[in-house]
Amino acid sequence: MPAVVLVFAFCLGGGLYASQQVRAQDAASTSARAASRGEPPSTVAWRVQLLLPGASVNRSDRDGLVCATVTLPAALPGPASALTLTASACALAEATG
Repeated sequence: MPAVVLVFAFCLGGGLYASQQVRAQDAASTSARAASRGEPPSTVAWRVQLLLPGASVNRSDRDGLVCATVTLPAALPGPASALTLTASACALAEATG
């Protein structure tokens, strides 16, 4: 019986980790699109905080793309709390003028 409980705990933890990774990817996509529209960095960071409290976002520009990388510590119990989630997304930079 203890083995069943342990397997269940690992499955539950894996599901939580996957769910947080999807949320991080969504936040990265949202922030990349917002940055590509020319929104200020404070607004982009605010959007990420709405989606994922405790996350940070870094912006980079390359080859006509605006990219955003979102990182946050995994909200998992035990030793898994040392994991860090990272997600990146890019959007085509909109022309200004």
